[in-house]
Parts: sequence; structure tokens; C-alpha cells
Amino acid sequence: MKGFFALAVIFIMLLGAPALADFAEGLAAAERGDFATALKEWRPLAEQGNTDAQYKLGIMYRRGEGVTQDYEVAIEWFRLAAEQGNASAQSNLGAMYDQGLGVTQDPNAAFKWFKLAAEQGNNYSLFILGEMYEQGRGVTRDHIRAHMWWNIAASEELASGLGLARQEFVKIQKDMTPDEVSKAQQLARECVTKNYKDC
Repeated sequence: MKGFFALAVIFIMLLGAPALADFAEGLAAAERGDFATALKEWRPLAEQGNTDAQYKLGIMYRRGEGVTQDYEVAIEWFRLAAEQGNASAQSNLGAMYDQGLGVTQDPNAAFKWFKLAAEQGNNYSLFILGEMYEQGRGVTRDHIRAHMWWNIAASEELASGLGLARQEFVKIQKDMTPDEVSKAQQLARECVTKNYKDC
């Protein structure tokens, strides 16, 4: 009986292995431009609730890679993954609302999804929140908050060497008082300490 139980446990553990292999096969296929194979590997996983596969299908439909470009279908896949906490899907869903792709343009909804992704450290969303605060898009215009988000994004960008956020916060601080810059820097430090939550 113990042997049967041990075999059953091993069998159950192995059930998860094909899903990882299928996702990896889909990723390898997509990287070589074989989107038909990627779709074949990812669709069943996405339908089973795999957020990474859902996100990847969203990307395929947004770009029209291996499928007819369809923003509404992209939104559906992004939403499924985003609602389960996938930061990349949340950021892409925010972008779809921000640009009005497949949905009515809605800066408030865009801000909501970008904020959720930023709370997980998604660098693109950190950057875009700065832009949204600077422009007053989906949120009340606030140079201090714009500087804060760009300051955080700039520190995250150091590894990538992009420097886009740094350019923006340096530019915006020209229109800020020294006290406002100091406050923005303090808010950025506090936000990082709180892991980007409630900022």
C-alpha cells in the first residue's frame, strides 16, 4: 500500500511538469517566429487558467502574431491574467485602455491597471504613472507624484541602462521648488520601503 501511495504522489507531481514544458515549448516557438506552434502550446494552458499563457495570447492577438490581430480578444486574455495578478498583463491592459485599443479610451481604467502593475514593480508601469501624473491623465495632475514615480522608475532602470525616467524627472524638477523636489524624493523613498503599495 505504501508503494502505491508513493507512486500516486509521484504521478500527481508529474502532472504539473507537462504544463511547464508546454509553456517553454511555446516560448521557444514564439522566439523563432513559429507562432502557430506557440498558439498550439499556449491556448490549452491559457484555457486552464495559466496567467503566463493568457498574457502571451494577449500579446499575440494585440500584435497579430500567428493570429488575426484582434484587440478585443487581446483584452479578454489580458483581463483574465490581470485579474489573477499578472503584472505584465495588468500593464498591457492599462495600455489598451490608455490608447483606446479594443475598448473605449478610459484614462481612469488605464491608471487603475498601471497602478496595480506598478505595485508589483513593473518598470513600464512605474514610468507611465509618472507620465499620467505629469499630464493629469486619469488622475489629478501632480508634479510631486510624477517626480516620485519617475524617480522610482529611474532607480529600477539603472540595470537596463535606459535612463528615460531619469530624463523625465530631471526635466520636471526644473518647474518645481526645492521643497517640492525634496518632498517627491522623500515620497519615493517611502514608496520603495512599502514595496510600491499605497503610494
